[in-house]
Amino acid sequence: MNLFKSKNKKSFKEKWDNLQKRQTQKNFPPKKSEENNQPLEFCLKDNIQKINELFGNSDDIIIREIRIGKEGKIKAGIIFTDGLIDSGSAQNFIMESLMIDLRMTNIETEPYNGTKLLSYLKEMVLTVGDIQDINDYTNLLDSLLSGKVILLFDGYTQGFAVEMKGWKQRSVEEPTTETTIRGPREGFTENIRVNTALLRRKINDHNLWIESRKIGKVSKTNVSIMYIKGIADDKIVEEVRKRLDRIKIDSILETGYIEELIEDAKWSPFPTMYHSERPDAIAANLLEGRIAILVDGTPFVLIVPVMFAQFLQSPEDYYNRADITTLLRFLRYIGFFIALLGPSFYIAITTFHQEMLPTQLLITLAAQREGVPFPAFIEALAMEVSFEILREAGLRMPKAIGQAVSIVGTLVIGSAAVEAGFVSAAMVIVVAITAISSFIVSNYELSISIRMLRFPFMALAASFGLFGIIVGLIGMVLHMCSLRSFGVPFMAPFGPYIHDDQQDALFRFPRWAMSKRPRLLSQTNITREDTPAPKPDSK
Repeated sequence: MNLFKSKNKKSFKEKWDNLQKRQTQKNFPPKKSEENNQPLEFCLKDNIQKINELFGNSDDIIIREIRIGKEGKIKAGIIFTDGLIDSGSAQNFIMESLMIDLRMTNIETEPYNGTKLLSYLKEMVLTVGDIQDINDYTNLLDSLLSGKVILLFDGYTQGFAVEMKGWKQRSVEEPTTETTIRGPREGFTENIRVNTALLRRKINDHNLWIESRKIGKVSKTNVSIMYIKGIADDKIVEEVRKRLDRIKIDSILETGYIEELIEDAKWSPFPTMYHSERPDAIAANLLEGRIAILVDGTPFVLIVPVMFAQFLQSPEDYYNRADITTLLRFLRYIGFFIALLGPSFYIAITTFHQEMLPTQLLITLAAQREGVPFPAFIEALAMEVSFEILREAGLRMPKAIGQAVSIVGTLVIGSAAVEAGFVSAAMVIVVAITAISSFIVSNYELSISIRMLRFPFMALAASFGLFGIIVGLIGMVLHMCSLRSFGVPFMAPFGPYIHDDQQDALFRFPRWAMSKRPRLLSQTNITREDTPAPKPDSK
């Protein structure tokens, strides 16, 4: 009796476990990668049916069955994605070779039967450069969606993936976001292979290494890192690899995805990564020891690590003379502080420190503000918000009318606000100078950071005057000194102070004096050039 009960109890437990297992499989079906990671079938029809099922009979997946050999006994399948391959090359180098050239060869008999057939086709028939073997559906799907032609044969569990990329793409054009008077006129495109080729043209050295990987469970975007072996720090390169490998996301559509996922300071208003669409700018950073991150589908390339001084520099700085470049850099730093603190100083002086103004100017400002019903802070806040709205509207509107709307809107609203007595004429002048100064900052992300920080500084000025501005500046500098970009201090070479790196920070020394690379970026190959200083002409 006891044995009977234990046996029934065991069978009930087995039934319960089986029910739970079926329920688990129902709620958690196998992952797509596990379903697709299956070897190819022997039968060509089964392979084609499986591909149609995986793609849902999509119209852009072209499948053609042909017969090859002298007597046409061997069935073959040609599969490709319409729009991703060069159809002319596929016709000339694949179909013609298989359907016409093989008619003169009796491959159905020895010595080309069995496994020797695939070797013969790969070595003697297919006149293309890149041919890869595929044995499972995972590699087949990845190759098919990457612009390759798939060749399958009846009776074989192995096929070929032939490189035939040829989709439509934008040609190399002049960059629109980083304009220069002097320098190259070519910019990156949305094709990652074109971008790497542009950098190869700039740096003709075998030490320029490229490491590629696919990121995104759904998009499977090609992401590459480029660096010069022997110049870039190996620890920084390894850190870039680790951060990219930690990314777990369904899609990567632009470098902004990568930047947000691997940057150091997640909540800092200052960017800790630099992006550009100019090959000359990226090549110059690679030669200094930095690492480039390229993403397929976008013309913007990321550069790590970065320093604050880099955001106030321009590629054109290195095409002009040193004295001209130094003057322009001083103008950028002056514009940076005006764009950040212009309205704040006006609010602080007119509200708390009127004694700092000359008497005649103070009387003029008082006369202008006599009919204004709002304090200086509200006045400046309204004007700044209005200008930001007009600037954003000008960027989003069509180019033909965007600039006209922003300029006309600013003039009309400014003059109407002064005539209506809502704001003073001096405030309109201060806001206009602040806006113009923000345009002198060459990097767009840094200019956005300035626009964000301008409003807290205005609040500090309205609350505590110049004392509040000084406290805000101290807090901002402390925050900037605490930032790191892949282990490199963000404020270097100012903090920590590096004497040798001052040759290309606030000043730009002559080319013959810039003989060392940044010390924190390159630890092995520090010397850039050994050109001696020119001697003055003797009379």
